[in-house]
Amino acid sequence: MIPPTVLGLSDYLAARQKRIDEALDRWTPPESASPPTIHRAMRYSLFAGGKRIRPLLAMAAAEAVAGDCAGVEDLACALEMVHTYSLIHDDLPALDNDDLRRGRPTCHKVFGEAMAILAGDALLTRAFQVLAQLPGVDGERKAWLVEELAAASGTAGGMIAGQVNDLEGEGRPPEAQLLESIHRAKTGALLKASVRMGAIWAGAGGRTLEALSSYGEHAGLAFQIVDDLLDVEQSSEALGKTAGKDLAQGKITFPAVYGLERSREMAELERRRAHEALFELGERGARLKQLADRIVRRSR
Repeated sequence: MIPPTVLGLSDYLAARQKRIDEALDRWTPPESASPPTIHRAMRYSLFAGGKRIRPLLAMAAAEAVAGDCAGVEDLACALEMVHTYSLIHDDLPALDNDDLRRGRPTCHKVFGEAMAILAGDALLTRAFQVLAQLPGVDGERKAWLVEELAAASGTAGGMIAGQVNDLEGEGRPPEAQLLESIHRAKTGALLKASVRMGAIWAGAGGRTLEALSSYGEHAGLAFQIVDDLLDVEQSSEALGKTAGKDLAQGKITFPAVYGLERSREMAELERRRAHEALFELGERGARLKQLADRIVRRSR
């Protein structure tokens, strides 16, 4: 097997995305499994062509700790399932009410609201089944991984907390403290957990895990800043989702609080901080640095 650092970034991403998609196919019931409608809905959203950022971060973190790791793609599936569940529910009329996701009609537009809710629920519960059944991982590490994912997805500083703050912040004056409480939880918590979980899966602890956690925090914040910028600057066709919705819904975003230019500067600062956090890892952190660069310089 070619070491991951030998591959160029585009080839690396393509190879890892292929492994992730193959693992997702193994871990997700086929469309023919009863009841078929729910499995079609799950797969419709899960295989809609996402960037797989969270699984990729988990895999790169594991590789930074232990080299090219066979089997880490199974762990990565749990992260993508939770992320996809959150997107399905975010798009529902009661939340962001969006008709487009990853360039296609959203799950509820195709399967109806009730089935979309259940598809999200099913992906969330499936994620924890994946963690419980991870091959070659001892019980103590499985419990640690379950705790990490549950905390990052939950209501005490996790994704759901951020979603609540985002909803309740609509129409309120843009304010830096509320912005940070939204995005460190809504997006940042799961991105940071992705890095941490990959490292934990590979056996990291101590200063190495601290360094990777810091990297995940900075890379996660950079991701959200860029996401907010793209919502303003790109078209719906380029993004694969409805552009301009943040402004239309009165959401608190980085451009709304800081303006476009300052937001760009903040994203670049977080990218540099993500790089600096990896000093402890030396050359082993090279791929993660490339991913931080890709996060900040992406166009969708």
